[in-house]
Amino acid sequence: MRALLVCPEFPLSFWSFRKAVRFRGNKTTNPPLGLLTVAALLPLEWELRLADLNARKLTEDDWQWADLILISAMYIQRAGLLALVREAKHRGKTVVVEGPHPTSLPGAALEAGSDFVVRGEGENTIPLLLEAMRDGKTGVIENDERPDLTTSPIPRFDLLRLSDYDTMTIQTSRGCPFDCEFCDVVNLFGRKPRYKTPQQVIAELESLYRLGARGAVFFCDDNFIGSKPHARALLQELTPWLKSRGGPFGFLTQASVNLGQDLEMIHLLTKANLRKVFIGIESPDDQVLKTSRKHQNIKNPLVESLNNLKNNGVAVMGSFIIGLDGETKGAGERICAFIDQTDIPVAMLGVLQAAPFSSLWNRLEREGRLRGDVGDDGGTFAALNYEPDRPEAEIMQEYVDAWDYLYEPSRYLARAYRYYLAMQPAHRPPRSAPGPPLPGGRVPPPGISWRSQLKEAQAFGKILWSIGVRPSYRRQFWTQLIGMLRQNPSRFIDYVVTCAMGEDLYHLRQEVRDKVAAIIKALAREAPAAESRGRAAAQ
Repeated sequence: MRALLVCPEFPLSFWSFRKAVRFRGNKTTNPPLGLLTVAALLPLEWELRLADLNARKLTEDDWQWADLILISAMYIQRAGLLALVREAKHRGKTVVVEGPHPTSLPGAALEAGSDFVVRGEGENTIPLLLEAMRDGKTGVIENDERPDLTTSPIPRFDLLRLSDYDTMTIQTSRGCPFDCEFCDVVNLFGRKPRYKTPQQVIAELESLYRLGARGAVFFCDDNFIGSKPHARALLQELTPWLKSRGGPFGFLTQASVNLGQDLEMIHLLTKANLRKVFIGIESPDDQVLKTSRKHQNIKNPLVESLNNLKNNGVAVMGSFIIGLDGETKGAGERICAFIDQTDIPVAMLGVLQAAPFSSLWNRLEREGRLRGDVGDDGGTFAALNYEPDRPEAEIMQEYVDAWDYLYEPSRYLARAYRYYLAMQPAHRPPRSAPGPPLPGGRVPPPGISWRSQLKEAQAFGKILWSIGVRPSYRRQFWTQLIGMLRQNPSRFIDYVVTCAMGEDLYHLRQEVRDKVAAIIKALAREAPAAESRGRAAAQ
């Protein structure tokens, strides 16, 4: 069997960072870890080929080569998923789809022509798929049980062209102990977190290391500190392994805000070179957090927690949502004021989307507030897929105004400068040391290779040209760059990388302005029509 594993293209969103990754010569941010894990679960005798459409296009040779097309997709990839299914069936291929979108909304993929829709996690659904294929059956393959992650194999990282990706991806756990109303993690992966052993995680890192990967690795757990004992055990194993390899990787992850109240854990993170976390802050308004069941953000003082992370060497990327129930007018301004207070440079600001079968989805459905094609998550530019509890045009205007404010270039650069200037100086990376021999007696080069260093130097040159020569804010950039070198040189690279990310965010600011303006215009056209329908019904 020759199986073509396809990741549909992601539409432009907050997470695209297309300009920033190209500074380093990469094509996209992260590899499709779900497909790589599925690949490791398929029979050894199968021939496999990966086609990540975020890094390259499908070719006629790919189509001709494949017997089976296996597609994995998130909600935001829905349009690409369905187009691929239709094209594959037009070509007479057997089609399997899996991932968060088919798991929650299998009907769309079945209607498009998929032979198999796999719902659930691969470790205990792929064996069922293979059995169904042997028996000549088609349809929905599902298993509601949560698999033991100690059985999860090392993903097939060897299928990747490593140079295509800015950041490698590893998962150490699934699930989250919290139950935020708008989040679908509990629906997809459960509220009781499950874990790989530290030895499994080290084995995956060793696999990447031996393939030649270096640089950033994203621990894409739903909540890295869902179990603090697990996180500590992993970090305590990770630190000596990094030292033995000369510190080839730096890490980032997702965590809840209570991390900011655990200085011991923060110390373990920085010691293991994990120095960036994505945190769901969502709103500075306690009542909104209470309504959304984001109780951990009320129990733990937000500003203090975020400052603890910054002051102790862990940078924060924050998530904020406009449109949550219980929100009052001026929410966008309050979010901007909070970001100014904490100086968080990179903040993902989105309008609320009711994720399929989340607690929010279920409540809105009971209340009759879900809209139309509720499975079509448009990402950064989406219109609301529910009836809000305050004027929709007001929400959308606050959204675009907040983007306009936060990502005005001079304001963004100033915020990034203040943030990294105040951060604790970074620890020195571990000294280089050779690892154990590779197959064939070869010895892996310790630490970061000269090729990687050359690549970083080239990226730095591109950033200087793009930010320091061409734009109107170049003088501010140079002034702050020199200030960072003088006052906190250990954070110089972090600051420059954050400046480079701004090039994407400035572009997104304009996209948000244009797309949301169209949504607001459509709402203005719809309002008189809705009033007319209401008067007619009353008569």
